[in-house]
Amino acid sequence: MTMISKERMPSAADAIAADAEVLSAQLKTMRERLFAPDSAKVLRRFTSGEAARMIGVSDGYLRQLSIAGEGPQPQTSAGGRRLYSLEEINALRRHLAEQNPAKARFYLPHRDPEKGEHMQVIAITNFKGGSGKTTTAAHLAQHLALSGFRVLAVDLDPQASMSALYGYQPELDLVGNDTLYGAIRYDDERRPLSDIIRKTYFDGLDLVPGNLELQEFEHTTPRVLASGEKSEHEMFFARVQSALETVSDDYDVVVIDCPPQLGFLTLSALCAATSVIVTVHPQMLDVASMSQFLFMTSDLLSVVAEGGGELRFDFLRYLVTRFEPNDGPQTQIAAFLRGQFGERVLTSAMLKSTAVSDAGLTKQTLYEVGRENFSRQTYDRAMESLNAVNGEVEQLMLQAWNRPPRGGR
Repeated sequence: MTMISKERMPSAADAIAADAEVLSAQLKTMRERLFAPDSAKVLRRFTSGEAARMIGVSDGYLRQLSIAGEGPQPQTSAGGRRLYSLEEINALRRHLAEQNPAKARFYLPHRDPEKGEHMQVIAITNFKGGSGKTTTAAHLAQHLALSGFRVLAVDLDPQASMSALYGYQPELDLVGNDTLYGAIRYDDERRPLSDIIRKTYFDGLDLVPGNLELQEFEHTTPRVLASGEKSEHEMFFARVQSALETVSDDYDVVVIDCPPQLGFLTLSALCAATSVIVTVHPQMLDVASMSQFLFMTSDLLSVVAEGGGELRFDFLRYLVTRFEPNDGPQTQIAAFLRGQFGERVLTSAMLKSTAVSDAGLTKQTLYEVGRENFSRQTYDRAMESLNAVNGEVEQLMLQAWNRPPRGGR
């Protein structure tokens, strides 16, 4: 029997690093193939019917505007279908707002600071991975952008899944100090958040990408706290909020995808949040895990409050995710949650759907892929669920601004 010397055996670190290199290279190849020619994602164009629903007008009215030459003109397909880019849809919103100032708020729902409408910061969180947190955050940010709001998506998870959905491969596209950590770090390399924000292929939706460097905040914060030194800036729990305030003039809403752990990053996000959505997979182990998450969060936020942190949520809601309505135990657990928390559980649930998972295979969300890519029943069912959940969150946001619901959508 031949003995293999220890010198010839790769270390665990070397083996893992080699696997990471192989996987990264394959992902890069896949991106170049999916998003040729420049490896950048491009949002599809929308039919006139989809555009009309987004704006809140009839398809016939859009047709009249097009015939009259008013506003941006759509692209016409070989089959005669009128297709609009999101940029053109937003230009139509501005055009209609100028033509009808009385309904300007309907077409352009941007917040009005003079009326006390603060920037909404919605933290999507859960202690347990696999609850649909990133999927929820990514789709909510895109829904709000499609609805005409100015949106900033913040990927606070070092695993950077939301960044990947938005077309970034962190180990290739980020060179360092270009996540939110760059704007909340404690040393002299701290950068303005405005320098870190990146435009996306979604008009009206910007991104603060994530990668592994976010984990540095979990390491440096304990050292700063243990040293007893007072930072020339804020305590850890105020740093995310302060960074976001520097760009508040540019956005109506911020959607934060929190890490699946209760560390300093998540606590900082919760302290910056004006509203919180906790995703819950309706399985008993997940509900038990959520119970521990809530106890720990309550205890830690109480400590933060004693240290001067101010917590005021416009709304706190639990969202049932990956829900299978034909699954008896899941239905029972969803009913149990509604019985315990009442209206704090969103009326709509995020259904488990092959359409969402299939779209994810090409690093896309359901809003990015066309109906023709799926069976109509599967697509319509998933889209109805998504729009119901996101529409409910949108209405909660409008209520926080003391606005009436948006009709005609």
